[in-house]
Amino acid sequence: MASKELRTFTREEVAQHNKEGDLWVVIDSNVYDLTRFRNLHPGGASVLMEEGVPGQDATEVFFSLHRYEVLERPQYKRLQIGVVQGEEPQVSATINDGAISAVPYAEPTWLTEGYHSPYYTENHRQLQRAIRKFMDEVVYPDAQARELDGKRPSQSVVDAMAKIEMLAMRLGPGKHLQGRTLMGGLVKPEEFDYFHELVVSQELTRCGARGYGDGINSGMVIGLPPVLNFGSQELKARVVPDVFGGKKFICLAISEAFAGSDVFGLQTTATKTEDGKHWIITGTKKWITNGTFADYFTVGCKTEDGFTVILVERGEGVETKPIKTSYSSSAGTAYVIFDNVKVPVENTLGEEGGGIFVMLSNFNHERWVMCCSSARSQRSIVEECLKWTNQRKAFGKPLHSQAVVRAKLAAMIARVESAQNWLENITYQMCHMSYREQANKLAGPIAFLKMYCTRTAQETATDAVQIFGGRGVTQTGMGRHIEHYHRTVPFDALLGGAEDVLADLGVRQAMRGMPKNARL
Repeated sequence: MASKELRTFTREEVAQHNKEGDLWVVIDSNVYDLTRFRNLHPGGASVLMEEGVPGQDATEVFFSLHRYEVLERPQYKRLQIGVVQGEEPQVSATINDGAISAVPYAEPTWLTEGYHSPYYTENHRQLQRAIRKFMDEVVYPDAQARELDGKRPSQSVVDAMAKIEMLAMRLGPGKHLQGRTLMGGLVKPEEFDYFHELVVSQELTRCGARGYGDGINSGMVIGLPPVLNFGSQELKARVVPDVFGGKKFICLAISEAFAGSDVFGLQTTATKTEDGKHWIITGTKKWITNGTFADYFTVGCKTEDGFTVILVERGEGVETKPIKTSYSSSAGTAYVIFDNVKVPVENTLGEEGGGIFVMLSNFNHERWVMCCSSARSQRSIVEECLKWTNQRKAFGKPLHSQAVVRAKLAAMIARVESAQNWLENITYQMCHMSYREQANKLAGPIAFLKMYCTRTAQETATDAVQIFGGRGVTQTGMGRHIEHYHRTVPFDALLGGAEDVLADLGVRQAMRGMPKNARL
């Protein structure tokens, strides 16, 4: 359909259309005819007749009530009839168009003009630009829609991610990338490092939909590494291609109603058949991300030799039920029932009784990924608050003229900057340590970082609600991102290890490294 031709008007001409039956307004140098829309206005017809609106420049009034994206909706774009003569739009609103935000602290310093970083190369920057464009054009629209309707992420999006090998990239550097064409050849597999992965993780977080963010293969990030690292060659050949290809889904099934961080308290059992060729698995798992639509389950079981991890395929005896949580069902959060499920012993991951080593091998990476996401999501909230306090008027002045508001902004900015810088330091260590060195040296620091990120995130969420007021608890309109963040951010404090458990882990590791002769 061809776009309609827009006319040019002077402001004097617009001012003549200032009655109920003839109502025009100017918003950011664009002219809108609201005559027929007046009685359809969601906020009531009377609002459009208030002083300073009919026939006037209503830009300030509009942006005190609405997000820029409202103007981009087809039903409202049709109301535009022209532009103001000799004027250009002045409002700058980054609406997932792939651009770098010019709002202070809206981007990490390495993406901010005029700043420098020792960590990122031009290749990291090239990947960031390509991933952001992909995320904004392909993933963001689906994320917003699925977060609302609760359906699983669209297969078309998963297929698009698989095509550029984004699924494989989310597991970080390693042998699994060999022979793959990453982002159309933009990054060589042998050069892909943890900063490349950090870029992928943080750009994905910008979809602004917490449940969807978990639903878009977070189960793979934590459920597939045990298969890659401890599965037999035959098992990997059968499972990995379909998962990386987006054809099948996998999840990690450890937590139970009776045990979370205490993996040795698990009650799901696996016993061998008399011929020793199969496991019979019985038990339940709870809060399993991606569980409702998973084809494979990486399951922690109690066996005769202790704790063992086994890959279970969806089939007879496997039942999943959705769990309703504070965020969207698009995450696929599930209650999983294993009722005498028969599984070949070849599906054992690692040694029998060696499950704790299988799980510990991926905990650092899992928690680090969560830190990447937490730091970036906090930054998005900082941007929302800076924009809002700049355009919102209170007592006749911008909201940021209030010292108490500036104090909250200062604390939010300090938290997100410290989180990002700590994260980048640990990422640098990861790039220069072997996997064994990471396990020995970084478990404590990563545990502390995750604890710090999730606690500061909740502080930022609380401050943001105070800044947005009633809009901060409203699921639509100006504060919808704030409400969503405040409602869903507590998840991060639990997933991958509860805050208190991780804090204790970090201290215990530090105490093990204390010199025996250290004294005051």
